[in-house]
Amino acid sequence: MNLENIDTEKWLQLGLDYGLKILGAIAIWIIGSWVIKKILKTSKNLMSKQNYDESLQKFLLNLLGWILKIILIVVVLGTVGVETTSFAAILAAAGLAIGLALQGSLGNFAGGVLIMIFKPFKIGDLIEAQGEIGVVKEIEIFTTKLTGLSNREIIIPNGSLSNGNIINYTTEGTRRVDLTFGVGYDSDIKKTKEVLMNVLTSHPKVLKEPAPSVNVSELADSSINFAVRPWSTTDDYWAVYFGITEDVKEALDAAGIEIPYPHQVEIQKKG
Repeated sequence: MNLENIDTEKWLQLGLDYGLKILGAIAIWIIGSWVIKKILKTSKNLMSKQNYDESLQKFLLNLLGWILKIILIVVVLGTVGVETTSFAAILAAAGLAIGLALQGSLGNFAGGVLIMIFKPFKIGDLIEAQGEIGVVKEIEIFTTKLTGLSNREIIIPNGSLSNGNIINYTTEGTRRVDLTFGVGYDSDIKKTKEVLMNVLTSHPKVLKEPAPSVNVSELADSSINFAVRPWSTTDDYWAVYFGITEDVKEALDAAGIEIPYPHQVEIQKKG
């Protein structure tokens, strides 16, 4: 046996040892991933039986999934031969460094916790926040997803969401529709108010309570403006908004009431 054969045997033994460890790590990863899915499924069923809020369910399951995956990664690394104690120390140090570098992410996590505790909204609510409006689709650890009115997906960081103003249109169940219509200065105010009020009371989706209102809001440059304020359910908001706009145009035309438009006078200088 020469030195070359001895080296070959060592390499073969080393490859065999590490090969078995890698195979073991792969097996643990596959089994562990399956176990995590089962745990998450069981946890979801238990929370559903306990009537947990849907938003809280998704948040807790998301958090539990992250924790279990980190534990699985540590176990897999230990199987390969990485010292888990030293790895834990490295992970802690790295966590501190990453935490300082990613303060925004930690703020988003804290924001998610605050949203879960104070519940300013839940999945399915129509909200307005950070200049966006949409229906809450999902509340995750770091972000909240909305479905916009044009079916866009809107993702807002939880930190910004929890620290900013939030308008929840679903909480009360009703919304006021704010509309403004202008008529000519020759129009009779009393008659115009009657025509506009008839439009509101005739619309099937305008609520009787709270009662709708029609008032003169402004004497503008070329029109008398009326603030028209019907109420509707949150779901019927846009149906009322567009329906009333169309009905008002037809009603004013039928009553012979002028809807003015801005006039522009051009003065041209010769020479």
